[in-house]
Amino acid sequence: MAIYVIADLHLDTKSNQKSMEVFGNRWKDYVNKIQKNWQKLIQENDTVIIPGDISWALNLKEALDDLKWIDALPGKKILLKGNHDFWWSTASKIHQFLYENCITSIDILNNTAFEVENYIIAGSRGWFTDQSMQNTSQKIEYSKIVNRETIRLRMSLDRAQKLQETSKKEILVFLHFPPVWGNFRCEEILALLREFHVTRCYFGHIHSTYAIPCVFWDDAIRFQMISADYLDFIPQFVG
Repeated sequence: MAIYVIADLHLDTKSNQKSMEVFGNRWKDYVNKIQKNWQKLIQENDTVIIPGDISWALNLKEALDDLKWIDALPGKKILLKGNHDFWWSTASKIHQFLYENCITSIDILNNTAFEVENYIIAGSRGWFTDQSMQNTSQKIEYSKIVNRETIRLRMSLDRAQKLQETSKKEILVFLHFPPVWGNFRCEEILALLREFHVTRCYFGHIHSTYAIPCVFWDDAIRFQMISADYLDFIPQFVG
């Protein structure tokens, strides 16, 4: 009964019109790579965290095939929203959709936290505060988005802290965007991690960067990149 993590599946299992294979040789046949590696590694009692950019679908109905594909894989899955997850809706609508379509192995991390094995799982999407770090087709109010994501992460960490009062388990944080990357720092999110004494944080989003260490430290916080292509599409063991 272990915990694994892998972000950025970028699925389009129905039409395959949004394949990531155009982004380099590592992405060649990536959906089959994910499936084979997952089936080889993950057991039914394991849990896999998927921190965002899960499906290219634009709404829940379009996401059904991708969610069923994930549901058919071994283990329990906990999903977080990424910047490309336009299909993501309210928690109640997603839960209802999963129930109506008999998808039983998937849950979502949305302003809450979960106690899983020896850990408490918290997280949110996060966001880049510097416009130069994010390609957008329209003007984005970065401070407004970061404030909203900080509130969401605080809600998740508040819930995690409540769970910790009885279990005393370590809180692990999963984000889609890195709160630290090169010279970039999202101080609002970093402050929250320090406030709640988080010492391990996992993030995705970064692609086509393979020559850097998978782990780095900022003060007392250990950060680890878990983008699917960086992991060569093998879920990363957490604990």
